[in-house]
Amino acid sequence: MKYIPQAIAAEQPSMGVDGVNATLGDTVISDSKDKTLCAGFFHLHKSDKPLVYTYDYEEMKVIVDGEFVISDESGQKVTAKVGDVFYFGDGETITFETPNKGVGFFVGQRKPL
Repeated sequence: MKYIPQAIAAEQPSMGVDGVNATLGDTVISDSKDKTLCAGFFHLHKSDKPLVYTYDYEEMKVIVDGEFVISDESGQKVTAKVGDVFYFGDGETITFETPNKGVGFFVGQRKPL
């Protein structure tokens, strides 16, 4: 068992996208060598432009604080609130925005950051 108290409040590194106030970090990583899972928190603050992200792995995200506006290339657009769950597939391009602030907890099948 691994226990990380108050992990949601841990400082995360910047995603390094100009004009986007977004942080993301791996809080815990599985011990599996062939099917690694990474989990952590994604924080987005109101920014000059949206975060556009293309996934090269599978990820699931649950909204744990605030609100996001999340859209995909098909035109589907959702106002995401606390408790909502998302699945993002390999190859999907997703746009993240927030009117103020949003926090998501993610689990992704990828190599650690």
